[in-house]
Amino acid sequence: MWAATVFCVAASLGFGQASAESLTAAMASAYTNNPDLNAARAELRAIDEGVPQAKSGYRPRISVTGDYAFQTTKSILGTSWSTATNPRGVSLSVEQPIFLGFRTKNSVNMAETSVRAAREQLKLIEQQVLFNTVSAFMDVVRAQVVVNLTTQNVEFLREQVRAAKDRLDVGEGTRTDVAQTEARLSQGMSDYAAAVSELNRSIATYVQVVGHKPAKLGSINGVEKLVPSTLDAALAMAQKQHPAIVAGLYNIDVASWNVRISEGALLPSVSVRGSVTHRDDASYKGSWNDSAAITGVLSVPIYQGGEVASNVRQRKETLGQRRIELDAARAEVRQTLISAWGSLDAARAVVRSAAAQVSAQQLVLSGVIEERRVGQRTTLDVLNSQQDLLAAQVEQVTAQRDRVVAAYGLVAAVGRLNAQALGLPVTVYDPTEHYDAVKDKWMGLRTPDGR
Repeated sequence: MWAATVFCVAASLGFGQASAESLTAAMASAYTNNPDLNAARAELRAIDEGVPQAKSGYRPRISVTGDYAFQTTKSILGTSWSTATNPRGVSLSVEQPIFLGFRTKNSVNMAETSVRAAREQLKLIEQQVLFNTVSAFMDVVRAQVVVNLTTQNVEFLREQVRAAKDRLDVGEGTRTDVAQTEARLSQGMSDYAAAVSELNRSIATYVQVVGHKPAKLGSINGVEKLVPSTLDAALAMAQKQHPAIVAGLYNIDVASWNVRISEGALLPSVSVRGSVTHRDDASYKGSWNDSAAITGVLSVPIYQGGEVASNVRQRKETLGQRRIELDAARAEVRQTLISAWGSLDAARAVVRSAAAQVSAQQLVLSGVIEERRVGQRTTLDVLNSQQDLLAAQVEQVTAQRDRVVAAYGLVAAVGRLNAQALGLPVTVYDPTEHYDAVKDKWMGLRTPDGR
């Protein structure tokens, strides 16, 4: 049963395949297939539509109306008579805004700025998805290595059980030695089961983030070259280009345009209306008339019950909020970067320490085994040394995993964890393609991709 489980785990990772999936390939797959990232792209495309909606304020409103009725008239004054007519008509009307208190212009500016802010938010989500991919990839690698280590540990403990029983049979060992080794073997089997469970959990997370089951995992490319050599330089770069900060700047502009739009409701508006009407049977059967009119309309707001003034004050408060949020974003980016810088430094140190510890524990185990052969060590000493070696090896692979994740976390903290900077083998999503396709559309129900 135990051997079958090992085979199933290896098969689930595709270890029989000749090719291996690198971390770069995994990130490329997530960049293309991750549902969270694709949903964010769809959200940005929806925000793009705010621009043609705002520009509609420059364009005319055209409508056609028609009516049809059945009308009966009776009279008993003097001579009794009755008539039946079908009054009907059709009218074409056009209204062209001329001046709306600069609201249309400001609405277009606000919509365009909202698009730019949304693009930065998309970059943030892209960073998060790629970082989650790195974490999922390294979690699978770590979990598989731990499974391999616990497998070796079980095999070692099986050999110790066999050796303890052989020594007992020839009178050189004790039942206590056999019991100790069997107890450690049971613990080893339990550790192996826990490792397999963690591997399955890591695989499930990998599928969720990357979009497919992990094949044989291969190379991991370093990304520390994307980070400046000093913390001060990294901080300066992050404050200049991090998507959270850039989005905050755009959000301030959006709030500022909103204030101007609200203030525009206090200004006069001018429009021109034109209509053409044809009516039949308007007065009596067989009658008709045509009419046409062009009207200039000037509307000057005097008092709106305080609603407009309240909207202006409200949006000014929102503008103040956006400025405070930008300060908070800058502080958060700074804190995250300093923390990520320290985490990477610590991870490097732990990797070096763990490697030295593993090397030392291997020497200790070899020495204890030799000393037991000459009667200077007990079976329990050997078991304890093996357990110490296993713990050191698990710590080493965990430290290596943490170092890789910390490196990518630092790149994300600077604001450079994206497909272009990483050189992923993908077609980079260009948000301007959809924007350019819809920004000046006058009509049409289909989206640019044909839906």
